[in-house]
Amino acid sequence: MHDPRQRLIVALDVSSAAAAQKIVAAVGDSAFCYKVGMQLYTAEGPQVVRDLVGSGRKVFLDLKYHDIPSTVAAAVREAAGLKVSMLTVHASGGGKMLAAATKAASANPSLIVLAVTVLTSFDDSDLDEIGIHDQLRDQVLRLAGLALTNGCRGIVASAREAPELRSQLGSDFVIVTPGVRPAGTDVADQARVVTPAAAIAAGATHIVVGRPITAAADPGSEARAILAQVSV
Repeated sequence: MHDPRQRLIVALDVSSAAAAQKIVAAVGDSAFCYKVGMQLYTAEGPQVVRDLVGSGRKVFLDLKYHDIPSTVAAAVREAAGLKVSMLTVHASGGGKMLAAATKAASANPSLIVLAVTVLTSFDDSDLDEIGIHDQLRDQVLRLAGLALTNGCRGIVASAREAPELRSQLGSDFVIVTPGVRPAGTDVADQARVVTPAAAIAAGATHIVVGRPITAAADPGSEARAILAQVSV
């Protein structure tokens, strides 16, 4: 990716289409792709996705589908019809669900199905609390392998696990990294945080950045500062 804008995904974690449009306008041509997650999608529905795609932006639909295979497949088919570029499913939904999702995505050949491994708000104690007693890194590797085996073209994981993912599973898949914060900014509810430059250096292909850009006085300027850090 020679253009760093191909690596940056701006998270539209807001409650209205008007607020989202204001951010997109402020960022301008400093980003190509925007994340529509549960908050905005619940507030505005699919029209916000149609509007972004219609304006020439790419959409990362981050709804983290996790249900029985037929239900997830039906949702993925609807998302494919919206012409989103990427969407998320939970790898912990299992092989049958992942395979159903990737088969349904074939309606839009350019659509990348990403499997969420372990949320970046989690640490080892959180895994232990829900009955998973392996180390977090081992769980990420296990779920990533399952996802790739069942047709997913990428995963969502912290860049802290990216070097081992690359060494054990190769380079021919996308790693989208949330929990990215420029040095010195508030980590909020994230646990496994990295800087933009560190994420790319570790092996991530894309970074998701929300509040450091969207809450900035000048979102466009902040986006450009982050692009400068990932121009490698």
